[in-house]
Amino acid sequence: MVLCVLGVFVAGCRQDMHDQPKYIPLRKSTFFTDQRSARPLVAGTVARGQLREDPLFFTGKVDGADAAVFPFPIDAARMARGRERFDIYCSPCHGRTGQGDGMVVRRGYRRPPTYHQDRLREAPVGHFFDVMTNGFGAMPDYAAQIAPADRWAIAAYIRALQLSEHATVQDVPAADRDKLR
Repeated sequence: MVLCVLGVFVAGCRQDMHDQPKYIPLRKSTFFTDQRSARPLVAGTVARGQLREDPLFFTGKVDGADAAVFPFPIDAARMARGRERFDIYCSPCHGRTGQGDGMVVRRGYRRPPTYHQDRLREAPVGHFFDVMTNGFGAMPDYAAQIAPADRWAIAAYIRALQLSEHATVQDVPAADRDKLR
């Protein structure tokens, strides 16, 4: 009896799914005239999420030079996002204030330059976006980890850090100067 039941189940096992016709990439095919199983891409197609229509937003450059402007308005929400992303991705090396004294530097990693030196204070914001995107010197690129909008928010926060280190009382709005005393 057990053998009959087992025989019914074994007879039902077939290799149809395993042996189905299919094209294996880069193998020869007799179906197409060019004998390739992999089809060439249609001209002009762009993968989803890969259309980069705004060169300023995606490269940080205008006519091949680092951009001096942001691709969108900077408001309090973007600054908060920039600070959050800076604290996560940048502060381990650059420190929370941008001095280049982050935790990994204290443990022997190469010290990055301070954001407060004249060369970087005078650099256009596109420079910071480009360095985050492509890396520079010992700094690796962060394009895979940080979305372009967040890289711009970080660049805005870096600019705010730079301003905070070199601000004067005259830079504070007159209505808010009383709060300083």
